[in-house]
Parts: sequence; structure tokens; C-alpha cells
Amino acid sequence: MIENWLLELLWAIGRFFIHPLFYLFLLMTHAYGSIRIKRERKSFHIRIQDTYDEMKFTYTKGLVIGCIASLILFGIGLSLPFGIFVLLTIVTAVLAVTFQLRLLSAVYSIGLTLLATVILTNGQMDGIAEFFVGLPNTSYASLSILLGILVIAEGVLIYRSGHKHTSPYLKISTRGLPIGTHVANRTWMLPLLFLVPGGELTSTLPWWPVLTLNGEPFLLMFIPFFIGFHQRIQGSLPQESIKVTGKRVIWLGVLTLAVAAVSIWLPIVAFIAVIIAIVGREIITIRQRMNDNSAAFYFSKRDQGLMILGILPQSPAERMNLQVGEMIVKVNGQAVKTVDEFYESLQKNGAMCKLDVIGINGEIRFTQRTLYDGEHHELGILFVQDDKKWETEAV
Repeated sequence: MIENWLLELLWAIGRFFIHPLFYLFLLMTHAYGSIRIKRERKSFHIRIQDTYDEMKFTYTKGLVIGCIASLILFGIGLSLPFGIFVLLTIVTAVLAVTFQLRLLSAVYSIGLTLLATVILTNGQMDGIAEFFVGLPNTSYASLSILLGILVIAEGVLIYRSGHKHTSPYLKISTRGLPIGTHVANRTWMLPLLFLVPGGELTSTLPWWPVLTLNGEPFLLMFIPFFIGFHQRIQGSLPQESIKVTGKRVIWLGVLTLAVAAVSIWLPIVAFIAVIIAIVGREIITIRQRMNDNSAAFYFSKRDQGLMILGILPQSPAERMNLQVGEMIVKVNGQAVKTVDEFYESLQKNGAMCKLDVIGINGEIRFTQRTLYDGEHHELGILFVQDDKKWETEAV
């Protein structure tokens, strides 16, 4: 018995690594990184993170949450037919190639999969049963419960890591003034474990699976599930804005899951849960955009000091623990409010850099560091400058 389970688990892991989405997103994340670098070079003539940052982020940051979600799915014995995973793969691939990462939210990928399932199973289409094996036997309750769990996971991922390595860029306002903007374009891969009817495994426990398979034998399937996220921030700190979004998405997931649970007894409620998830996610996005647009520009030229828009990785600025959103008011004892003044004051002491910084908490702090040959002559700090060609997009 145990040997059968271990062998099936090995087969499930093997199926994970031959899943087409696993390799499609290797290409897509590389493309997302190339687009980001092109935008950053247009603003600063330098890239911030390397081309593979999106790839490394995608394939590492969602592993823990994916394993937790898998334990929950396995614990309740959530079962879906093989045809659903084929359909979900197609829907996810189509959404990925739009390059609109917000469409890779679980509410859209799962929601569109459910809609396509209804259309395909109720339409007169030849060959559907052969290509989407078991699709007519899909439990809408299981699909909506899966949606609720994944929306909660999405919110946790946004809250925990959505703000990391946001990409800064520059544009001009309607008044012709330069402003800085941050954008988060992120994807996460979650390894998810499912029970699929049609295998050789059976359960001897009367209480498991909770979402019963009606006594059918089953197999285990690991799939790479991809979640996407996009948010632009110009009216606040990226970390603050994105964490607020994460909390809202978590609560949306809790509401969706609560409604979806009712569909176990009333299957029609599964569709209500999906509608709540889609509408709620759109409301969260619209509300964030409206609040951000109505706020004063956070990263703009100030009358006193220089606002830090970005920090280059492995630069002197990073080693000095400078943070995005902090304000540099003095360099080597000289007050600065323009980029030229910053560079001039920096050159007054080529061996040592002393900075007076107003932190994010509004309190002033002091930091200093010895400078060595070969280190970035600008410390690796990105500012909002006013002496270059700006993008023509107005905000």
C-alpha cells in the first residue's frame, strides 16, 4: 500500500516537470525581464536588476505557499478531472502571452476555465470528450473552492513579496515636471497537488477524501500553477501600497471561499463565488488606481533634499542601507537639492561619503562609508532628474 503511494508520488513529480507551462514561463519571464530592462534603460540608461530576476522570482517565491496550499488541497481530497487541467493550461497560456500580468490572477484563470467548462460541456462539439478527458464530470463546487484557496494564496504572496524589486522609471506630469514611478510586474509559480479520477489509488479512510470521489480510484498530479500581479505606484511608497492590496485580496479570498463552501450543497452558488471573486478583484484594482492617481506625486523633485527613487543592487548605496523613499539632505556636510549639487559634494571627499538622510519615518539619520576604487561613482542611487529627455507619456 505504502509502496503504491510512494510510486504514484514519484510519477506525480515527474508529471510536474513535463508540464508545458513550466517551460512556457521560462520563456515568458525572460521576455518580461527584457521589457523591464528596456523601460529602465530608457529612463536611466542602466538596468536595475538583471534579465533573469523575473525568472528567479517566479520559480522561488511561491514554493512555500504552494506547498501549504497543496497540503490543504490534499487534506480535503479536492478532486478534478484531467480535462480541467488541460483546459486550465490553455487558458493560462493565452493569458500569459497577452503580457498583461494582472490577468494571470487566479480569479481570471480559474474563472475563465469554469466558464469554458460550462460552454464546452453544454455545447455540441465533437471530440471534446476525447481531448478534455472527464470534463463533463467536473465538480463546480470543487473548482470554486479551489478558486477561494488560490485567491487567499495570491493575497499572501502579494503581501509578502509583491513589493520586492519593484521597477522604477520616469515620466513627466501634465505640468511638464519629472516624476518617478514604480511598477510591480510579478508572477509566482505554485506547485499544487491534486487527486485525479482514473488511477489505481484508493482510500481506506471513511472520512477522506472530504470532497468525495464516490469510491473511484485516483492518481496524484502535481501541476505548476502560475499567478500574476501588476500594480503601478506613484502616489506612495511601493511597499505600503502593495501591502494594502495584498490585505484586500486576502479578504476577498476568504469571502470567495466562504461562498464557495456553500456550493457543496447548492452547486449554483459556485458561479456566484466566481462572480464575487472577479468583481471584487476588479474593484480592488480600480480603487488602488483611483487612490494613487488622486494622491500627490511621491517621487518628485523637492525643494529640500533629493528623494531616492531606486537603488542599484550590490552598490555602495545598498551597503549603506539606503532605502527607496528616503531623502538625502546633506552630502559631506553640504546641503543638496539637485543632482548636480549631490555629485559636486560627493567629489569633495573621494575616500569617504557622509550622508544626512531623512528616513521613511521622518527622522533624520546619518550614514557614512569609505569609498574604494572601482565602486560606482554615483553610489548606485537613482534620483528624479530634470536634465534629460523624458518620456512623452503624461500622467
